[in-house]
Amino acid sequence: MHSGVVNPIDFECDGRQAGHLAIPYSVDRSPYYQIRIPILRLKNGAGPSLLLMAGNHGDEYEGELQLGRLMRRLDVSTIRGAVTILPMANLPAVMAAKRCSPFDGGNLNRAFPGDPAGTPTARMAHFLERDLFPRHDAVLDLHSGGTSMAHLACTLIERQADAARFERSVVLMRAMGAAHAFIADNGLAAPTSMGAACRAGTIGLSGEFGGGGTVTPESMAFTAAAIDRLMISLGIVDAPQLSRAPLPTPPSLQLLSLSRHSQGIYATRRGWFEPAVPLGKRIEAGDRAGWYHDLERLDLPEEELHFAESGIVISHRLHTDSQAGDCLIQVAEPVDG
Repeated sequence: MHSGVVNPIDFECDGRQAGHLAIPYSVDRSPYYQIRIPILRLKNGAGPSLLLMAGNHGDEYEGELQLGRLMRRLDVSTIRGAVTILPMANLPAVMAAKRCSPFDGGNLNRAFPGDPAGTPTARMAHFLERDLFPRHDAVLDLHSGGTSMAHLACTLIERQADAARFERSVVLMRAMGAAHAFIADNGLAAPTSMGAACRAGTIGLSGEFGGGGTVTPESMAFTAAAIDRLMISLGIVDAPQLSRAPLPTPPSLQLLSLSRHSQGIYATRRGWFEPAVPLGKRIEAGDRAGWYHDLERLDLPEEELHFAESGIVISHRLHTDSQAGDCLIQVAEPVDG
């Protein structure tokens, strides 16, 4: 029998339930193959409910590793309410170390609201938005820059028409303790997990927790602290589960805005990019952003690139070899309030 996603979890049941979501997907080597996605559900009476997910993109590892660790550490007796952990939402992409699924080319974070009769990625998106997200008060979807990008550590929420839910989103975003954050304005129809959370009527939280297709002590510590702070702020736990206690005082939060094409510099031809400024640096319009080399024309001098807008450097391309259309570097605008 064909179906969208087979779910073994009873969300009304107290206790610890570990299993796998299964997406039936017939392939040449196995006609009754299932994509099996690990899931853990912990429930201890009435209280807040939180979904923690990572692996939306397969090459973003901070969330995948820390949620795997949390699955091993978190004891149902220490929580109030419920926690669902989904460390590898796009499992085929995780196992292939790719941003998108090798089965169908699907980018899960552009696949919502999905299709229960579609490709594996579309089926997973449909299950998340229609079944899993609405069962939780809040959803934290952990991202990073992935293999090709270095990204400033930050948190993110989507602006919502529901004033009370939006205000609560801001409170929880601040509670995660990042130094920088975005309030996105992608609208209710956005094909992202945060758009899906809005449509599902739950609080959506996200962010960029590292980058480069790797992890560092700093990025892992930032991710652990953000997860711990969120669970404590929601009242699910009383003490950190991934970080050492006590948690340090978080820095003041700087809101950022990324809304214009002119905040990025894009390659217009084949070349090799050399950045000139680090992440987090405040720059002015006209400042040097980097150099673009042509290794096929060594007689030509490298092209000096300049920022069109002022702001804070939030990302740059890690793969030096670049093609026309690649984003090389971005700045975000600091926002007061």
